[in-house]
Parts: sequence; C-alpha cells; structure tokens
Amino acid sequence: QVQLVESGGGLVQAGESLRLSCAASGGTFSSYDMGWFRQAPGKEREFVAAINWSGTYTDYADSVKGRFTCSRDNAKRTLYLQMNSVKPEDTAVYYCARQGKSGSIASLRAYDYWGQGTQVTVSS
Repeated sequence: QVQLVESGGGLVQAGESLRLSCAASGGTFSSYDMGWFRQAPGKEREFVAAINWSGTYTDYADSVKGRFTCSRDNAKRTLYLQMNSVKPEDTAVYYCARQGKSGSIASLRAYDYWGQGTQVTVSS
C-alpha cells in the first residue's frame, strides 16, 4: 500500500522560506511523476507543482513560478517543495500526490494516492 506523509509546514512571515517534504512508502517511488497541490479555506484544491519520475522536468502554477522549487530524491523516496518569498495568499494545506493515472499533471484526476496534508500559514 502506498503511503505519502507530508511534513515541514508551519507559521512563517511573508517573505520568508519554508521547505516541505513528502516521504513515500510502498510502491515504486522512482517510477512515478509526483505533484504538489494546495487547498485554502473555502477554495478548491489547486495545482502547485509537479516533477517527472527522474527529476529532469518540472512544472509550476503561474502563481508560484520563480518562488517555489519542486525536487525529489529517489534514493530517499522523498519529494520536496522549497517555498521562497512566501506570501499570505500561499496560506493553505499542502498535499503531495502520486500521478498514477493518465491525464494532465495539473489535474487532480491524474493522481491516485494523496498524503494527509500539511498546513502552511503565512502572516503579513
């Protein structure tokens, strides 16, 4: 059974940095593209970033492009999201997910396993 566990969330001030981690167990982590999504209170879950299985290709939502960096360490079975220059609008629960289905990397429907989420709160 695949399990994804996020960590690294917390309360930070605008302009600061934060690194989220997603530890994977079960399955073959290195064979799958992975993604990060977030959900703010009262809003739909939205795409943040994605990375291909080898780490050679990444994609980002326009709202985080240039500030966030998605990476992975297949030997450690861990996915990362480095968040720099955070803004209050980045406040949300952040989820990592495995892209185990066909479809756009920005679509929730393309992901088959999800973590429980980690809260990121950015104060102004």
